[in-house]
Amino acid sequence: MQATKQIKRKLGKAVLSVVLLAIAVVFLFPLVLTVTNSFMSEQEIENSYSMVTSSNPDKRDSILSGKYANVKLIPDIVTLSQYYTALIKRTQFLIKFWNSLIIVVPIILGQILVSSMAAYAFAKLEFIFRDKLFFTYIIILMMPFQVTLVPNYIVADKLGLLGSYWSIILPGIFGTFGVFLMRQFMMYIPDAYVESAKVDGASQLRIFFSIILPMSKTGLAALAILVFIDNWNMVEQPLIFLQNVNMHPLSTYLSSINSGEMGIAFAASAIYMLPMLLIFLYGENYLVQGIQLSGLKG
Repeated sequence: MQATKQIKRKLGKAVLSVVLLAIAVVFLFPLVLTVTNSFMSEQEIENSYSMVTSSNPDKRDSILSGKYANVKLIPDIVTLSQYYTALIKRTQFLIKFWNSLIIVVPIILGQILVSSMAAYAFAKLEFIFRDKLFFTYIIILMMPFQVTLVPNYIVADKLGLLGSYWSIILPGIFGTFGVFLMRQFMMYIPDAYVESAKVDGASQLRIFFSIILPMSKTGLAALAILVFIDNWNMVEQPLIFLQNVNMHPLSTYLSSINSGEMGIAFAASAIYMLPMLLIFLYGENYLVQGIQLSGLKG
């Protein structure tokens, strides 16, 4: 009987492993395809995806008739020509990349400071309507961000910020998710540290910067990673708030690449994903620990 249970348990684990492996392959395939195809020549990509990129209606109709593109994962000849074209010949790519940094970096720095200070107030201070105000934060957090686009647009218009990066940066800095994440994290910091500092005569600012903030490094690192990924991929906000196309970030540039230039699109997409992959791989432990300690694990 015991042996039967062990066999069933092992069989269940094996089936679960196969299912998870299949899901991982499905999610990783587009990533691997993008990276490997970025090292192909334009001619090789044209031969593989001519049914997709061709303006000939007969080739496009062949997809509907049951024929598919000849997807390849390994290039016949490895070349960096697509990267050279995207980075050197297309000056717009580096401009858009810089625009993304102009938007994302201030949002990360600002949200780390603002969210952590607000979270400290919600977690460790007593004031009237504290819990009701935090409940309001949760309600706003549950709303799709598209719901707040119109109010943000009206406020930015009234303040004369439309067309400037501040129309995107300021709403990003005062986002609700960072407050929620850091508040949950700081709830796990024992109140004894705060009370001891108060007995020694430390002010609230001194307690925050000297005790709470250093003890929240893991949560802050997790917040920085999540905020970077979220804002690096923003599309709707630049299209709505920035009328000048030259100010748009890299996330909006990829969709403007001609369908006949798939090689450049693959290379640009690979470079676009690189910062997110590096930050995620470098900060993976911080991200996992921060989410676990903040009580957000599923």
